[in-house]
Amino acid sequence: MKRKSFLKLGLAAALSLTTILAGCGDKKDEGASNASTVTPATAASAVASTGIKNPRVSFVYIGPPGDGGYTYQHDQGRLYMEKELGIKAKAVENVPESADAERIITQLAQESDIVFTTSFGYMDYTLNVAKKFPKVKFFHCSGYKTSDNMSTYFGKNYQASYLSGIAAGKATKKNVIGYVGAFPIPEVIYNINAYTLGAQSVNPAVKVMVVWSNTWYDPATEKQAAISLLDKGADVLMAYQDSPATIQAAQERGAFAGGNDSDMSRFAPDAYLTNPVWNWGPYYVKAVKSVIDGTFKSEQYSGDMKDNTVALAPFGNKVPDETKKLIADKQKAIVDGTLDVFTGPILDQSGATKVAEGKKLTLDEVLGMNWFVKGVDGSIPK
Repeated sequence: MKRKSFLKLGLAAALSLTTILAGCGDKKDEGASNASTVTPATAASAVASTGIKNPRVSFVYIGPPGDGGYTYQHDQGRLYMEKELGIKAKAVENVPESADAERIITQLAQESDIVFTTSFGYMDYTLNVAKKFPKVKFFHCSGYKTSDNMSTYFGKNYQASYLSGIAAGKATKKNVIGYVGAFPIPEVIYNINAYTLGAQSVNPAVKVMVVWSNTWYDPATEKQAAISLLDKGADVLMAYQDSPATIQAAQERGAFAGGNDSDMSRFAPDAYLTNPVWNWGPYYVKAVKSVIDGTFKSEQYSGDMKDNTVALAPFGNKVPDETKKLIADKQKAIVDGTLDVFTGPILDQSGATKVAEGKKLTLDEVLGMNWFVKGVDGSIPK
């Protein structure tokens, strides 16, 4: 995903290096059969290669796999890749998006054939190292810069955010939904907008209040932000962080909520609705196999609900069957291409037309979004 010039800030924490053995995970990613049908968003020229039979693979994580969210899903993808290909991989967790990242990536490049860097803030550091190690293949998650030996990968999680918004719009009794945003960057902004549009599609009276935590994984801060929204009258919450703190706050107050990145229902089963989830395993298999068989090409991969890179978590136990059916119908429309989340008419907060009736935003326009749709109560810091 292109997040333009916005830098995603990370969690500065201690570094730990762990060697993981192949096949140690038992959770298999869904949609593996679709992996071979994925079409990259764009592709660059092929890098000459004879293939590497047993490549050494490393991953760089922004947080711990135990976060239950973003890093957890990347780690599940890694485990799936290991099991499918019989490859041992290294994972370095809690790597801050700072000069320390470049140091760690450099160390891994010296001992690896493939390096996956899984957070936006690693983009420039990954590119710097890629230039120094032209024989190593690099795959960077959510960035927009590539080189002959460096690809990017992400997906249209806003499709699942739209569907999550439908669940929220049907669940709210007060027509007030709270959204705990991580950072005011396009990725978070367009997911807030998609969520709001989904809620408005079934409940035009809905208002979505936004507060920023300026964190990716800080449960205490995120819980306080969630409580502030509940205090303002929200009876449904959504969050775009890696922890389950928001849904836990909602359950304590008898509200509904959705999490982010992974199925978080186990953390607050009585409050849980649903949320977008990532399914990285098939892509990691595809990427590593391209190095094994010598077909690697630098590309910008953008997965979606059709190829199952993006999915919707299972519904909570209090989501009515009627709502499930409605969302299933909308998901089918997204997959078959008859529903585009950002089709006009769409107005911004001031009431000005941002997308004319019948028009659709291009992917680049979505990925550079820096404005809120009508119905969002909140501001985007400069």
